[in-house]
Parts: sequence; structure tokens; C-alpha cells
Amino acid sequence: MSKSIKVVGVGGQGTILLAKILTTVFVEAGYDVKMSEIHGMSQRGGSVSSEIRYGDKVYSPVIEKGDASILVSLEQMEAARNVDYLKKDGVLIVNDYKIHSMVTLNGNIPYPDTILEDLSNRVKTYVIDGTNKAVELGLDKVMNIIMLGALSKVIDLDNLKWEDAIRENVKPQYVDINLKAFKIGLNEVK
Repeated sequence: MSKSIKVVGVGGQGTILLAKILTTVFVEAGYDVKMSEIHGMSQRGGSVSSEIRYGDKVYSPVIEKGDASILVSLEQMEAARNVDYLKKDGVLIVNDYKIHSMVTLNGNIPYPDTILEDLSNRVKTYVIDGTNKAVELGLDKVMNIIMLGALSKVIDLDNLKWEDAIRENVKPQYVDINLKAFKIGLNEVK
């Protein structure tokens, strides 16, 4: 049996790093793991996604709609675009942050105000104030690690060595702040 986690965001938010740390933690715990990445127009603020499947034996990294156990979204609209990948009993972890596209910036279409409410009505949802918490910590780039901390609480497996995986995947000068960010994320899920 395998579990599936989809991680989505916008270029520059750290979606891929979050997925790499997640993959590292599962591999080090002895799981068979497959991961795929879709970068799209990530350098221009486009969608980025990673799919991670882990278990005793995994044959493909591809997650079909309705198959993900957990969806982690680093931005609200990306959560709305990808919520259909969740199982009916799946869990959504979403950063309470909006990145406006050209369509919303030029005023043609307003950014929806009810995304979080709509998502919460569909699936079990944890809304994390990741961006503001990262800014308070002193480095907005660690928002993804705050979200990883929240994810670790939802996964709730004792054999995973999260801090080791963070040390292995981030530059040495950023390890301490990322470990602090991870602990903040842990405390965000009650």
C-alpha cells in the first residue's frame, strides 16, 4: 500500500525544495519513494507541482485525481486548482497567501475572496499563516519549511527524521533558520 502527497505552489516559493526534503525523509526511513516535478513557467510566476508517492512498493510517481492523501499548497489559488487530486478523506494544508496573476492584477477578474471557505467546506483543511510567520522569523523564503513542519504533524509517523533531512537539503548557512521555521510549522497544526 502506498500514500500520495501532492505539493503545489508558484515559482519561487520553494515547492521543489519542500518535495526534496519530503522525499529524503521517506527514503531515509526505508520507504520506496517516487517523485515527479512539473515546473511549468515557474520562473515567470507559473504553477509548480511535485508528486510524492511512498510505501512498501511504489511503481509510479503519478498521482491521479482523487488519489492524493494530502495536498500541500503554498498559495490559495493553487489549492483551488488542485483540490480535485485529494481523496474524499484527504487533507489539505494551505498557506494563507494570495499571489495575484496578470488577470487579477489588471482588474479583469477579481481574486476570489472565498477560496479558503470553499475549500474548508469540501475537505479537511489546515490554513497556515506561513508567509507572515516566515516574515516574522526574518526570512520570507522559509515559508515552505513552515508548511513542511505542518505537513509533518499531519503525516504523524514516528520514524521520520525531519531535521536531518532539512540539514541535508539546505545550504549550511540557512540550516538554523529553517529548523526554527520547521518548529513553527509543527505548532500550527492542532
